[in-house]
Amino acid sequence: MAQKKRTLSLERRKARMGMLFVTPWFLGFVLLMAIPFYQSILFSFHKLKVEATGYSLDFVGWANFHHVFFVDAWFIRNLTDAVANMALNLPLIIFFSLFTASLLSQKFKGRMFARAIIFLPVVLASGVIAKLDSGNILAQMIGSASQDVESNYSGLRSLEMAPILLQAGMSIEIVQYLTGAVDRIYQIVSSSGVQILIFLAGLQSISPSLYEAAKIEGATGYEAFWKITFPMISPLILTNVVYTIVDSFYSNSVTSMIQDAAFTRFDFGVSAAMSWIYFLVISVILILSTYVISKRVFYYD
Repeated sequence: MAQKKRTLSLERRKARMGMLFVTPWFLGFVLLMAIPFYQSILFSFHKLKVEATGYSLDFVGWANFHHVFFVDAWFIRNLTDAVANMALNLPLIIFFSLFTASLLSQKFKGRMFARAIIFLPVVLASGVIAKLDSGNILAQMIGSASQDVESNYSGLRSLEMAPILLQAGMSIEIVQYLTGAVDRIYQIVSSSGVQILIFLAGLQSISPSLYEAAKIEGATGYEAFWKITFPMISPLILTNVVYTIVDSFYSNSVTSMIQDAAFTRFDFGVSAAMSWIYFLVISVILILSTYVISKRVFYYD
């Protein structure tokens, strides 16, 4: 009697697909990143000296970390500022991205033109064009225009908005947060391009039959958003939160200090210590945010 072929369960197939999905990253990490990771840990506990035949390492223990925490006067301050700016901009970027994607997902005449208008400032503000050629006149004009928009125009609008909000009865803390958001509007828009695309793809993947059934049952647009749209895109909210956190720490004063310590002062031990402190802080933030948000994520099977 022929033995029946054993079929895999749905959960097992999903697990295999997940492993297949992360395999390219795992191979890339092992082949390209594992050795630099080990060397950076090694450098953080040593004093590196460049010699004619290469370099030598003198073990100094926790001296590099002690220098970062107790001798360097700017690293902890810049790290605190980076974390604070991330915490302030994160909800604004997620809200703006979801709001913009919801508008762009609607069916109306000129939708493609509206999408182009929305994404044109995102492309210009991303710095890709401005960094193509630092000596180009167009690049200089884009950079100067972005600074003018961010510092002058938004600051003027926030000054006009603050008295109105205070007269409306809002607390001073909320007013300061909202006016600060207006002052950072250029930064928020320039940091929302990928998130808008992710939300837009998620919104377009929701089956229209769900909205039709809700409309037949008498649900309003507000109820349909909170009962259908928001739960269905909640996994993408988690994805965008993780992406926004990583993107916000990609380039700031802390990374400039790390690069300066390594390639200007050639103090690779202190630079490696700064890098690992920075990495651990980002990892803790990602773990905590993922743990909290994942509890409220709805997965539709």
